Amino acid sequence: MDIKKIMEAVKHNPDFDKAGMVLCHNGVVRATSRDGRKVRGLKVAVDHRRLDRILTDQKQRNGILDIRVEIAEDTDLKVGDDVMLLVVAGDIRENVIAVLTDTLNLIKSSVTTKTEYFL
Repeated sequence: MDIKKIMEAVKHNPDFDKAGMVLCHNGVVRATSRDGRKVRGLKVAVDHRRLDRILTDQKQRNGILDIRVEIAEDTDLKVGDDVMLLVVAGDIRENVIAVLTDTLNLIKSSVTTKTEYFL
């Protein structure tokens, strides 16, 4: 995963001159699960059809110029590894923050499935 490459792609959008904000989410593997158990790593599966639908819908929202996502799927990740990069570019902060939040929540709830490996 390379945030610089993603940012280069976003900046090549022909409408990038309308952007006032680019917001990035970088999800990483934590050392503990949500319930407090110690984690040694995880693996993520991705429903690509659902992801494509979500991205298509979210890109149609007011003020959004581009959305890019990269997910480390089907690989054994360890604590500290990048799991997901999500980048949203848009006109104003209110639009970009809302779309990043909604897109991230939709991906986490309906696109990705993670298997945690515990110590």
